[in-house]
Amino acid sequence: MTVYVRPHSRPDLTRPGVGLVKASTWRVGTPERQRAAVDAIARTWGKRRWPNEGLLSYTVHIGSDGDTLFHYSQWRAEEDYQELVRTERAERNAEIDAAVPGIERVALHSYELYRSGMLAAAHDRVPGCVVTVEVEFDGPDPARQRGWVDAVFEALGSDPAPHPGGISGHFHLGLDGTRVLNYAEWESAAAHEEAVAAPGDGVGAPTPQWRRVQSYPGLVRSTVRRHTPALSLTPDV
Repeated sequence: MTVYVRPHSRPDLTRPGVGLVKASTWRVGTPERQRAAVDAIARTWGKRRWPNEGLLSYTVHIGSDGDTLFHYSQWRAEEDYQELVRTERAERNAEIDAAVPGIERVALHSYELYRSGMLAAAHDRVPGCVVTVEVEFDGPDPARQRGWVDAVFEALGSDPAPHPGGISGHFHLGLDGTRVLNYAEWESAAAHEEAVAAPGDGVGAPTPQWRRVQSYPGLVRSTVRRHTPALSLTPDV
């Protein structure tokens, strides 16, 4: 299979057949190096055949911090990811590193998609910003992971005035039992900044439901980052 390169695109977050999501962060240092790293990824992957059928998509996002790249890949299963590690990952990374020396690869986590939601009026809108919310708990508890996500959906459903810039949210459960990742699509970074600046602690009205989300038992930290979709790769089949 050859590689289909879609600049500025995003993954199909609810595509069938996805059994595993890998999410990771690269630190590269400057906006110029962010763009150079994205270009190096496109060249390295574009001139090779798709590694295996178990990799369904690979998407790269540029962090608004001017430093990071957020990587989101969809897999059939862990065995397919390990096959890439065994056969090709080191060679591909070496070529990218030769183009952009000094990349720091951090925070690789494994997830499965649990729940997705979309605003009723959002179906025809193209997101200009991807917001990742990474939630960490004080120990492994799959029931607590699901309970926190369900509480978010209850808060969203009871919010008297949700910000119109929100488009969708896709909640992933960490396979280690301690993490949740929300891949949220927004109309623009400015819309998300405005929602965060509104009354309340973060996105959402100051309701009892949102306060429950923010003070959920065992919640250690919540990290919010904004990104611009930069590159999405899929097999050309």
